[in-house]
Amino acid sequence: MAWAPRQKVIVPIDFSDDSFDALDTALDLVDDAKKVSVINVLAVLEPAEPGVIWATIDEESRARHAEQAMRERLTDAKYKGVEIKIEFGDAGHEVARFAQEQGADLIVLSSHGRTGIKRLLIGSVAERIVRLAHCPVLVLRK
Repeated sequence: MAWAPRQKVIVPIDFSDDSFDALDTALDLVDDAKKVSVINVLAVLEPAEPGVIWATIDEESRARHAEQAMRERLTDAKYKGVEIKIEFGDAGHEVARFAQEQGADLIVLSSHGRTGIKRLLIGSVAERIVRLAHCPVLVLRK
């Protein structure tokens, strides 16, 4: 039985073990896996120069492969009913937008905990989601 059961929980997945641990935490917070949606946000690729392999890969193909990889990873019975969503763009903005669209009452995500110069150069997806989300955000750190 879930503690303080939620009606809709969003979990951003970046294929790291930490993000799948966040999914397991989210499943503990709901009474039915159908109340959990995972979202994987793919970066938008810049147009490539002629002859570059990226020019032959379109967004539809990338989305299809990402969804297939997600389904292969979520074969355990506990994931039955979890919705999978693939989006393109800035992860922080897309996760917050998707959560609002879905009427989510919680976002559960892992944080890689980068600090210092790495955080300045890379940016913090977790921080952007916390700042932009319309609902509470549970950030899990190791």
